Amino acid sequence: MSFAIWMQALDLVLDPQVLIVILGAAVFGLFIGCIPGLTATMATALLVPLTFFMPPVPAVAAIVTATAMAIFSGDIPGALLRIPGTPASAAYANEAYQMTVKGQAELALGTCLVFSAIGGLFGTIVLILFSPSLAEFALQFSSFEYFWLMVLGLSAAVFVGSGSKLKASISLVIGLLIACVGMENPEAHPRFTFGMPELMSGIELIPMMVGLFAVSELLRYVTDIAPPPIVVATKIGNIFGGMWGLLKTYPVQLLRGSALGTLIGIQPGAGADMAAWMSYATSKKFSKEPEKFGTGHVEGIAESGAANNSALAGAWIPAIVFGIPGDSITAIAIGVLYLKNMNPGPTIFINNPQNIYAIFIVFMLANLVMLPLGWLAVKLATRVLNIARNILMPTILVFCIVGAFAVTNSTLGVLLILCFGVIAFVMEENGFPIAPVILGAVLGKMLEENLVTSLIKSDGDALVFFTRPIAMWLAAATLVIVTWPLFKWLLQQRQRAGAEA
Repeated sequence: MSFAIWMQALDLVLDPQVLIVILGAAVFGLFIGCIPGLTATMATALLVPLTFFMPPVPAVAAIVTATAMAIFSGDIPGALLRIPGTPASAAYANEAYQMTVKGQAELALGTCLVFSAIGGLFGTIVLILFSPSLAEFALQFSSFEYFWLMVLGLSAAVFVGSGSKLKASISLVIGLLIACVGMENPEAHPRFTFGMPELMSGIELIPMMVGLFAVSELLRYVTDIAPPPIVVATKIGNIFGGMWGLLKTYPVQLLRGSALGTLIGIQPGAGADMAAWMSYATSKKFSKEPEKFGTGHVEGIAESGAANNSALAGAWIPAIVFGIPGDSITAIAIGVLYLKNMNPGPTIFINNPQNIYAIFIVFMLANLVMLPLGWLAVKLATRVLNIARNILMPTILVFCIVGAFAVTNSTLGVLLILCFGVIAFVMEENGFPIAPVILGAVLGKMLEENLVTSLIKSDGDALVFFTRPIAMWLAAATLVIVTWPLFKWLLQQRQRAGAEA
């Protein structure tokens, strides 16, 4: 890491335009995350059309800042209303709400804010220290290794986490089918275009994202015609009081949550919400007072709050080094990087080092700015949460339509967001996850391209996928992940048969 490059990166970030973008994106992210149901992914998708008119650094800075702020601000309605603003806040929303019921709203929200900022800084340090070394290692990758990397990412999206593996697999297949649309395949043969010239170039990623995440949420609000009455806490005191004491009481939980969140964030298909759930479960398992969890205990909030923001930075490691999205947010960010000619991969540290280091600085700055702006967001929480839905939802829909039209420059973009919005709404209402759809659509084309390229280079010999050293280890890891559910089921059946005997 050259000092001169770091200084160039710092000059890029300290540009007044970049600072204004960071401030605006921070306010926007806090607003979106604070509204229940409007996720950090939705905030990212809505920002994409605006990035078309920005240089590379402020464009990526807007996404980084908005997502970090949205992940935290999702804790605000979770603590005040027991309604998580984002999925990442759901793990400890009830815990924080129980603290509010006991008159400890300041302590709950202060813990969410301070530990989220520290967790984000931890993940950023890991991103800075290990991304370049991972990039050097990635230079040894060819199409064979990238093929297994794609398969590993797709399999992790299905088999890592909770929920029905069958439904996750079906969602993944839907994403892979979406990736097949158009002529962008090794043979340049039009597939699934139905005679529509607009589909020759495939389905645009951004309209699909906006439809899957934003429009589906709008449909969910429309169908929720009788939401239960809620009572909002009207007075919040000093949220920073007692934070130093918590940091001295729970340093192990802070470090464990930050480390686990970063590691989970690196896994393709995981994300901040999974990091929060796993960290909350880990905190309860190793706690000296597990019986207090669920009654308003701050320990679980501290650990899982640090995990969800550290996962954001962790997800950028595979996104930058390999071009593989760690979650749906980085899937959108990868699209922006390509639009700005900052193609993810090992060479990004050679071709655009100052831009990448500028992104690192933005990560640090975003987590530091989170403290004062997060305090302000908490103070204004009552007004934000009471915005009338009949005003907010139509405004967001108009924003989605304008953004989709700007991406495709045709009415096809508008049609795509509406279609994918309906598809996502129906899927989620029936328990089908959306994240595998995104990963399938993003990785599907790269999977096919690397498979065909590898077979051409090996003259059709598939054994080469298993004989190259790195490819062999990636293949083994993939096979373990894929076969683990079957092995676990067989082990349970054997134990059951032994018990009956």
